Amino acid sequence: MTQVLEFKLPDLGEGLTEAEIVRWLVAVGDVVAIDQPVVEVETAKAMVEVPCPYGGVVTARFGEEGTELPVGAPLITVAVGSPDQVGTAAETEAEGSGNVLVGYGTQAPARRRRRVRAQLTVANGTAPAAPAPAPAPVSIAPEPPAHQGPVPVISPLVRKLARDNGVDLRALRGTGPDGLILRADVEAALRVETTPSTEATPSAEATAPAEISAAPPTARPEGTRIPLKGLRGAVAEKLSRSRREIPDATCWVDADATELLRARAAMNAAGGPKISLVALLARVCAAALARFPELNSYVDTEAREIVQLPGVHLGFAAQTERGLVVPVVRDAHTRDAESLTAEFARLTEAARAGRLTPGELTGGTFTLNNYGVFGVDGSTPIINHPEAAMLGVGRIVPKPWVHEGELAVRQVVQLSLTFDHRVCDGGTAGGFLRYVADCVEQPAVLLRTV
Repeated sequence: MTQVLEFKLPDLGEGLTEAEIVRWLVAVGDVVAIDQPVVEVETAKAMVEVPCPYGGVVTARFGEEGTELPVGAPLITVAVGSPDQVGTAAETEAEGSGNVLVGYGTQAPARRRRRVRAQLTVANGTAPAAPAPAPAPVSIAPEPPAHQGPVPVISPLVRKLARDNGVDLRALRGTGPDGLILRADVEAALRVETTPSTEATPSAEATAPAEISAAPPTARPEGTRIPLKGLRGAVAEKLSRSRREIPDATCWVDADATELLRARAAMNAAGGPKISLVALLARVCAAALARFPELNSYVDTEAREIVQLPGVHLGFAAQTERGLVVPVVRDAHTRDAESLTAEFARLTEAARAGRLTPGELTGGTFTLNNYGVFGVDGSTPIINHPEAAMLGVGRIVPKPWVHEGELAVRQVVQLSLTFDHRVCDGGTAGGFLRYVADCVEQPAVLLRTV
């Protein structure tokens, strides 16, 4: 007996309540297997593929690409219960896998199958009776023609931006590594297409000064409107909440990083995997938090309690095409410099490719922000709510410095600490920052704490 089941946008976890459809992976009439990904969605935290827990024939899709859906809204309907057509399809809802997200369920995600068109039939070969009325499927726009040859673009968002605006990716020259086409390349192509010609006929507005002068003096000029949603919206909400709830304060100090750079060079000259500078700074942070655990905490406002955490899950700021994200290195206090280097590299690559999972973007207890990569010396970081502190690291540049009683040119860095004044006072924050600076100036100090 054929049964039509409705698959709704599942709870994506970590407090997420909505997602935007980036790309459909199946069409109406396709045969899908249990746990086959059917749609790619973008949440405020990551890009994820959503697998369907039913096997059968897709009878309807709900929502076009670019549509934002709340959790619990219908995604697709699937006709199940026709084994001769579906193969491994589930016959009832209870036989679904229960898998919600790829990589989070009870089994590995199924490979993406080739689309197979099928006409539903019942066991005796006759056409089935009309199923119970279901919401009308969204009309499906024809897919754009396939590219002739590989196009150097990775991000689904870049492909979507080009597709929505009619930009032929084959005609673009990417400015990224190995010719990779970036979002900036597509936006540049759009600006070229929309730049008005100097020989264009004057617009009606240009020939009607009386109407313009009659406009209210407080009227704002029209500009490009960018929806504050997705990642940008989530960042805006989190930063606003941090400033609303956390009475933060910032202290900073200049430090001579010459010896730290020499220590790193010596470690890398010894052979083996290369050690990154951010990994050494992470080791310093973990040791400093062991000495000043007040800063590895959060405030439970409902219980009016400060919760000090036993382990360090270190977040770090990573700039991507989608914007700024903060992946989290789990149990940073238990890792050595080599392990930290490898984990930073893995998470950074996943962030740039848009493959970070919600679990890799949440649960941090302290954040390390290396804004020196942008060529700036200092900053006053906004705390990554609900954490209690963030360490900012500026660029390392040669500067005049008094070293051993004489003026010398040394490699100097500015360190800044923004902290929640509810969890500690300035003495604790200053002690933490001074210890970090001491470790940067004399890496041997770190050996006494590990």
